[in-house]
Amino acid sequence: MFGNMGDLMKKAQEMQKKMDEAQKKLAEIEVEGQAAGGMIKTTLNGKGELKGVKIDKSLVDPEDVEVLEDLILAAVNDGKAKAEEKAAEEMGKVTGGMGLPGGMKLPF
Repeated sequence: MFGNMGDLMKKAQEMQKKMDEAQKKLAEIEVEGQAAGGMIKTTLNGKGELKGVKIDKSLVDPEDVEVLEDLILAAVNDGKAKAEEKAAEEMGKVTGGMGLPGGMKLPF
């Protein structure tokens, strides 16, 4: 009986190690979000953290700041969606055989 518990603990430790490695990898992955046909680009890591913003100068109009704000928001959200997709792929590699319910986010 205790042998099974030992195996379970060993598997849990292995899973934690793999999760830590996946988290480190996500911090290094970069995805690009875009809006306005690529005139606004955002760079996010696999954790969804914003790392950079590029704005084509032709979009800068002091009389219409609201459009620029909306486009930046759209580009960030596009990048965030791509980052979440990458994170799901990476975590799927770690949790592949566990049969976790869909939408369950790890680490908890």
